[in-house]
Order: sequence, then C-alpha cells, then structure tokens
Amino acid sequence: MNDAMIRARGVKKTYTRAGETLTVLDGLDLEMEEGHFYALMGPSGSGKTTLLNLVGGLDAADEGELIVAGESLADLSGSELAAWRAANVGFVFQAFNLIPVLTAVENVELPLLLSPLSRAKRREHAMYALTLVGLEDRAKHRPQQLSGGQEQRVAIARAIATDPKLILADEPTGDLDRKSAEQVLDLLVRLNGELKKTILMVTHDPHAAERAQRIVHLDKGQLGRVETRAAAAT
Repeated sequence: MNDAMIRARGVKKTYTRAGETLTVLDGLDLEMEEGHFYALMGPSGSGKTTLLNLVGGLDAADEGELIVAGESLADLSGSELAAWRAANVGFVFQAFNLIPVLTAVENVELPLLLSPLSRAKRREHAMYALTLVGLEDRAKHRPQQLSGGQEQRVAIARAIATDPKLILADEPTGDLDRKSAEQVLDLLVRLNGELKKTILMVTHDPHAAERAQRIVHLDKGQLGRVETRAAAAT
C-alpha cells in the first residue's frame, strides 16, 4: 500500500492563552501511508496531540490543507465531519473513557448507536470486536471489574467496532504497567498486520514507539526526522 492516508500541507494551528498567542503547529508538511503503523514522538508542546486532534477531525487547522482518508477536512460541514469521523476513525486515549455503569459489550456498542444497524447486529459487531481483543469472556463485566489493561483493550474494541480505516491512539499505554502495556502494543501491531489498519500513536515511550513501523518526530510544530523500521516487533 502506498496511498497516503494522511497528507498535511502547510498546516498551522495557534491557540490564545492568557492573551498570548501560541503557535503549536507551524506550517507542518507531512505524509503518512495507508496500512502503516506510525509512532508520533516529540517533546512536550511539540504539537503531537494537536496534530492527532486535527487528523481525527476533533479540531480544525487555522491554515493549510489536511486530507485524511481521501477527504479534505476543511471542506466538510459540522454534520459531514461527524459522519466522516464515525465512518473512518477510531480513537484510543490514555484515559480509557469507559462508561462505568455499562458492561464491556455495551461500551463497545456505543459508536454503533449512530449506525443504521439493528440492535442484534450492533451486539454481533461489538462481540466480534471484543473477540478480536481477547475479551469475549469479559463482555458482561463493568469497567470496575476489569484491570487497567483490560479496560484499554475494551477501549480499543470500541475504537474498531465500526471497522474504521484509521486508529488514532494518544498515549494508549501511559497509565498501564509494563505487562499490560505490552499486551496493548501487541494488539495494535496485530490490528495493523492482520486487519491492515493504519495506526497513528502518540507516545513519549521509546520502547512503545519501537513497535511501530515508522517513528515520526515533531519539533516546535514542524516535522523532524522520520525513522523507518523494517517491521514492527511482535
């Protein structure tokens, strides 16, 4: 696969805090190919999470062009952007963001509520996603009955329930012990290798980044070096 999943040209993003304008992304040019696992690294304030939010359509660039999964995001209306996001992007965050009163399978079903699927089909898709992450036997457990690693795997199941083209993960192992982190990274590698999901993962952890095929470094809102690895470690 050599088609671009993400293409940024001259992307600029600023924020105003306490009367001061902060330039977070400063004319960023970047291209990421479909079907690859990317790790995004850089010092605090380099624009990693901002870029992730722009790519996922959670925020908008001030200047420049951003094309993701074949769509120029600036050209989409609010409702079109929401529909595009639901169809194309799965999100995984450092905080698992599970609903405490819902079971694992009910949490995974949440993004499917926006789809035209019947209730039975939604449950079927959610159970399949839980099976992919190895937690089908925890389907009826609530978050407080799960370990941190299991909660994150449920969050990943929720992210892939709609069969998105792109998975955006923001520090997905940041709150996990090493063993649980390794299980989550193994899962991301498998989703990339077996299901051909394009993955963009923000991380501060060099060990986690080594699991990706390509490591992209941001520095002061611009593209730094890109490291290409032969294959993600398993």
